[in-house]
Amino acid sequence: MKERATASSLLPGEVERPAQPPARSARVGQIVEAARRLLEDKGTGALTMRRLAEELHIQAPSLYKHFSGKADVEAVLIADAMFSLGDVTHAVLHAAGPETAIQRLLDVYHSYGRSHPNLYRLATSGHLDRALLPEGLEEWAGNPWFVVTGESTLAQALWSFAHGMLILELDQRYPPDSDLNGTWRAGATAFELAAR
Repeated sequence: MKERATASSLLPGEVERPAQPPARSARVGQIVEAARRLLEDKGTGALTMRRLAEELHIQAPSLYKHFSGKADVEAVLIADAMFSLGDVTHAVLHAAGPETAIQRLLDVYHSYGRSHPNLYRLATSGHLDRALLPEGLEEWAGNPWFVVTGESTLAQALWSFAHGMLILELDQRYPPDSDLNGTWRAGATAFELAAR
């Protein structure tokens, strides 16, 4: 497991990781894992309470002992995705290498989204009921974009570039002969110039 940044090792502008929610019961853990498998294997449209119950070989009403509905299951998956993506993007802030911090951030974000396309879509598309997220999670998960740019609107623009590129790539909306690596690099270069 990767070490988390402590308060004394935080970079300028970096915020501390919020507290992880209380440990899940074994049964809730099984439900969440099955929901994630179903989501990743079949897509967001396949994640229903009925399909989830079938995946677990139980009756659908049994799920309601643990979750009030599909929105609650999705909220847990979104929070898990935000913690996971936040962990990898914060870690890359502290990594060394020949690339710039912006390039490293874009690379790890791109890689995460391509490795978990349906979880990424769930976490970043559609309405977000922020009240269902652990306190401070959304701010912390998005914080690396601020750290590498030093300015909130530029950070939001950089994330918007990365998100737009990633969604278009996942949806195969670029022409087949597109140089996507070149486009990612061009975006990184443009944002590096803007962040100076």
